[in-house]
Amino acid sequence: MRAPRRITSALLLPVALLLSHVYAANVTTYREELESSLRLVHAVATGATGALCVTHHYGRLRAPLHTTRWNAARARADLAANVLQQVGLENAEILMAVSQGLVMGSSTTERAVGARAIALRTDGVVDSSVAWERFGAAEPVPVVSPQLEKPPDPEYPWYVSAQESESVRSPKFMPSPPGATMEGWWTYPYYSCEAKRWLLSYTVPVSTIRGLKGVVSLDIDISNLEINQCEMDNEEGNDNQIYSFHGTHKCPNETTFCDYKPNREMGVRYGGWARGSYTCRCRPGYYSIHHPEGFNGSLVEVAYQEYEENSLESWSEPYDCLMCQPGCETCRGPEPCLATYNWPFRISLLVISVSCAVMTVMLTIYTRHHRRVKVFRVASPVFLSITLLGCAIMYMEMAAIFPVLDRYSCIATKWTRHMGFCITYTALLMKTWRVSLTYRVKSAHKLKLTDKQLLQWMAPILLIMLVYLGTWTLSAPPDAEVITDNKGLKFKQCTYNWWDHSLAIGEILFLLWGVRVCYRVRHAESLYNEARLISIAIYNIFTVNSLMIAFHLLILPRAGPDIKYLLGFIRTQLSTSTTVLLVFLPKVMRVVRGTGDTWDSRARARGVPASSSLNGIGLVPDEPPDLFQENEELKEEVQKLAAQIEFMKIVQMEMHNRHLRPRPGGYFTPGNAPASPMHAKTVNISQDSTEWSGPV
Repeated sequence: MRAPRRITSALLLPVALLLSHVYAANVTTYREELESSLRLVHAVATGATGALCVTHHYGRLRAPLHTTRWNAARARADLAANVLQQVGLENAEILMAVSQGLVMGSSTTERAVGARAIALRTDGVVDSSVAWERFGAAEPVPVVSPQLEKPPDPEYPWYVSAQESESVRSPKFMPSPPGATMEGWWTYPYYSCEAKRWLLSYTVPVSTIRGLKGVVSLDIDISNLEINQCEMDNEEGNDNQIYSFHGTHKCPNETTFCDYKPNREMGVRYGGWARGSYTCRCRPGYYSIHHPEGFNGSLVEVAYQEYEENSLESWSEPYDCLMCQPGCETCRGPEPCLATYNWPFRISLLVISVSCAVMTVMLTIYTRHHRRVKVFRVASPVFLSITLLGCAIMYMEMAAIFPVLDRYSCIATKWTRHMGFCITYTALLMKTWRVSLTYRVKSAHKLKLTDKQLLQWMAPILLIMLVYLGTWTLSAPPDAEVITDNKGLKFKQCTYNWWDHSLAIGEILFLLWGVRVCYRVRHAESLYNEARLISIAIYNIFTVNSLMIAFHLLILPRAGPDIKYLLGFIRTQLSTSTTVLLVFLPKVMRVVRGTGDTWDSRARARGVPASSSLNGIGLVPDEPPDLFQENEELKEEVQKLAAQIEFMKIVQMEMHNRHLRPRPGGYFTPGNAPASPMHAKTVNISQDSTEWSGPV
């Protein structure tokens, strides 16, 4: 059972190859026939018909066309043939009436410009013949064609002799449309040298009756048709065009396209019958310096004809368009359309930013390593580390906007910019807010806000930012759009929409609240002056962001990609680097100089005790107690108490010693007892001393 299948499979391949070769040969032959037809059209259009009209009277095209528009005339010819079949071919008057009726009609689609009814004997000789012709709107006139007692001329496009073909159907006639019901056949279009116009004939045979057979034929003037050699996607609505010539243009398809330009000028005969009635225009993305409006199709056709006749190589090079520069959808020359990126310049800025991010990470490790040093402990090492983490993320924005932007780099840009900002300045403002709360307490009870409590306040803010950025990324991820600089050069920039505007408004309000908090603690005293430094950092970021918005929107709205990258670098350095320097440089310098565990003498001179830090409650209470610090605090309290006791002892001794007579207006006179220099609100203990009477 398997052998026949193998034999069948072996036979199918040669058959398929044979069919493909036959199809390719037919296609080649058809293309050659169309090219020959186009040359005939060109000869007629240019008046070079001498060779044709001397040797032949007709020039036939091998180009079929749609004939449905002349169905009315065809139906009249079929009816005339049926009439002759019924009444016979012997009566010349009937032949005259039938043929004359074909050239009569109320519209151009119904009447013909020529018609004939011929009766032939069995030997092919014309027994009787009546023919009519019409010129323009004039009445039809009879003509002698063909001659009697002679066979019809075999050159007639509408006639086929019995010796030429066994049937009336011959290569002179076009294939009938599928499903069409016709009594006869349409000829291929042809040019009549005698009539000097393009014609199309319809021929209907009449079967032999009483020793005579007949032919009914009519001619349609198709000189008003057009030859469109360009491609047509939709054949409907183009009945006035010969569809066979569609796609026969010679434009180089890789760089140009065909644009049909019909010649419909008044007074031009057969304006549509011309080869090369098109223009080869450059495709989008291509250009021609010397022919910006396109190449004349007639010249292209002549060049192609020379290529076929003389086998010229590279005939189409003069008619090829050049490719535009990258990024140009359309262009008129070799000018660039994309903005150039100064990569060495951008790499240098990127290296600086990445180095800053690395140093920030190293500073985080340094802070954690020296977290028990007083200068770091009083500033909350946890919040210092969070601040440095946010700064490192903001530095990485320069890496996100470094390449040619796309969707993923834009997403990274939004996340690094806004998330880093939120982490950094939320941590700083939480610490400043704690100082504000502590500074505004009027009671003797000390307000205690630990780092853990502040982290609980900070977590919702970061969570809101995470939810916002996540929703933005998933629902409408930011993408890169093409914009132009002041020179018209295109480059990509991340889109800005209501997501950006809403987040920018929120950040501005957040910074305004931070400015308000910093303003309220402007007189607050803290060890190592950290509250004031953080306030300066908040003022700085608010000022820098405001100035950069003005630069982007007002001063340099159409700056190039390198200028925008430089502005981003400047903004990052002025905001992030300044914050790092203000908050951490004094601490690092103290540690380097070996004074990190020494209390701030200036703060002590202003009356700030050792237990006062930026958080307002002393050293970090969330960690195990430091015995050394507790001893220092107890020692300070004991010294204060001893000084006050000594002062009170001296005052009581001087005021109530009966052996000493106070001078009027003296320092120890009752009512003038001084206050203790150790406390501004020491109670005057000399009240009612004049009423006391001691022993004499």
